[in-house]
Amino acid sequence: MSAPTVPAPRMAAVVYQLCWRELVRFFRQRNRVIGSIGTPLVMWIIFGLGLDRSFSAGTSSGAAPGFLHYYFPGSLVLILMFTAIFTSISIIEDRREGFLQSVLVSPVSRSSMVLGKVLGGAIIALIQALLFLSVALFLDVSWSPGRFVALVALLFAAALMMTSLGFVFAWRMESTQGFHAIMNLVLMPMWLMSGSFFPVPALANSSAAQMAVHWCMRLNPLTYVVALVRELLYAQPLGEDYWTASTSTNTIVVVVGLILFFAAAVWISRTRISGDMR
Repeated sequence: MSAPTVPAPRMAAVVYQLCWRELVRFFRQRNRVIGSIGTPLVMWIIFGLGLDRSFSAGTSSGAAPGFLHYYFPGSLVLILMFTAIFTSISIIEDRREGFLQSVLVSPVSRSSMVLGKVLGGAIIALIQALLFLSVALFLDVSWSPGRFVALVALLFAAALMMTSLGFVFAWRMESTQGFHAIMNLVLMPMWLMSGSFFPVPALANSSAAQMAVHWCMRLNPLTYVVALVRELLYAQPLGEDYWTASTSTNTIVVVVGLILFFAAAVWISRTRISGDMR
C-alpha cells in the first residue's frame, strides 16, 4: 500500500511548528545565544586588534584594509557556523527524548521535517548575524538599500546551507560529545580555509604547498560565501596576488551548495539508526 498523502496546508503547518519549536527552544537557553554571538565577537576583536598592523592585503584600488575590516565577513560566516552546530544538537536531543521518533512515525514527509528543523536554525542564524552586522556601522562599509537586501538574502542562504550540513552530521550521531568532536574536525578547518582568516593565494608563482591550499580553498563552498559577503560590504576586490571568483560564479556555487546540502539532509533523514528503535 502506498503511504497516505498529507494535504499541503497540513505540511505547511508541520514546517511552521517545527520551525517555531526550534526558535522557542533556542531563545529559552541564553547560554546558546551568548555562545553563538559572543565567541565570534571576541575572536574578531582579539584577532582583529592583534593582527591589524601586521596584516596587509592590498586591493585593486591600492588601498590596504586592516585585519579588522578583512576579518569581519569571516566573523559573520562564523556566527552562521556556530548556530548550525548549536541548532543541529536538537536532533540528538529530540531522538533521546522520543520526540523525533513520534515525528518519524507520523504521516509527514521527511522533506517537511527537514525543512522545519533547518528553517528554524537558519532564522536563528540570520537574526544573530544581523545583530553582529550592526558592528559594521563603525567600519568603512559601502551601505545602500540594494546591497543590504542582497546581503540579507546571502546570509539566509548560507545559514540554510550550513544548518543543512549540520543536520547531515547530527542525524547519524547518538551523543552530543561525538557530534561536537566531528563538527570541530570538519567545520573549523572548513571555515579557516574559506578566505575568512587569510586570502586565497593566486596560482602564479606559487609553491606546491600554496597550490594545495589554493585548490582546497577553491573547492570549499564557504569560500564563495565569504567572497560575496566581502564584495557586498566593501566592493573592493583584492589585489592580483590573491585569487577571487566572479560575482556570478560565487552566486552559482552558493545556490548549488544550498541545494546539494539540503538534498543530502533529506536523503539521510530517510535512513534509520539504532536510536530510532528505542
